Amino acid sequence: MTAFLNGQYLPLAEAKISPLDRGFLFGDGGYEVIPVYSRRPFRLDEHLRRLQTTLDGIRLPNPHSAAEWKDIVLHLVARADFEDQSVYIEVTRGADTKRDQAFPVGVAPTVFAFTSPLSTPTPAQRESGIAVISAADIRWGRCDLKAVALLANVLMRQMAVDAGCAETIMLRDGYLTEGAASNIFVVQDGILLAPPKDHRMLPGITYDVVLELAARHGMPYEVRPIAESELRAADELWMTSSTREVLAITTLDGEPVGKGTEAGKPGPMSRRMYDWYCAFHDEVSRRADA
Repeated sequence: MTAFLNGQYLPLAEAKISPLDRGFLFGDGGYEVIPVYSRRPFRLDEHLRRLQTTLDGIRLPNPHSAAEWKDIVLHLVARADFEDQSVYIEVTRGADTKRDQAFPVGVAPTVFAFTSPLSTPTPAQRESGIAVISAADIRWGRCDLKAVALLANVLMRQMAVDAGCAETIMLRDGYLTEGAASNIFVVQDGILLAPPKDHRMLPGITYDVVLELAARHGMPYEVRPIAESELRAADELWMTSSTREVLAITTLDGEPVGKGTEAGKPGPMSRRMYDWYCAFHDEVSRRADA
């Protein structure tokens, strides 16, 4: 596979950074993950804007313009052997000659990107939904930034793996925030509920698409704080991300999601939203070809 590192395209196995790179030493950097369908990046402008927001939030000047980033992404996509891809971008504050927490002066940022096959949920996961667990959200106070310092998320994700589950849903002060690597939606009495964008959660690109599609197709929705009690009493739960797309959660902490004979099964609103999501990215691809 081909990678991009500091202005050069080279085999991924040959891409090397200094052990003094601040991304390695301090997690001092930001990143993005961009899904690609049939070699067409999905919501590229939105991903690049979120990258800019992250870099602004950590006071790291963006080393490339939006046009330059697009050229890098499209070049990597064109070089890959697979059609559906996941492009990873990372920008760190670079490698100084010493280890010091303060920002270095006159050090160029490290810019790295590569693409890999897009891994989406299996047909079995689509059909049966996934199991998740919950845990207290103990992360820092700027979860709206897509920073590379992800140890807390890694530990949450491993909690899910250890429990034989796909994700950990996080709760802070009695309210839903997000998943370890996803946004979470709740359906209650035919209304789609989404936690508000603030410093406690990452503003997901797929999160935005879901709300746009709900508005387009007349699905009732509310954006507001969601209490833990509402999460546990939900008729449906969904997780969304660039790679998971829209995926039903059917078990939470060992208990089936939903009520009656439909408990523990993907609900009708999740199926409807996934169909709309697939049709939407197909529509975007057709517009790109026009």
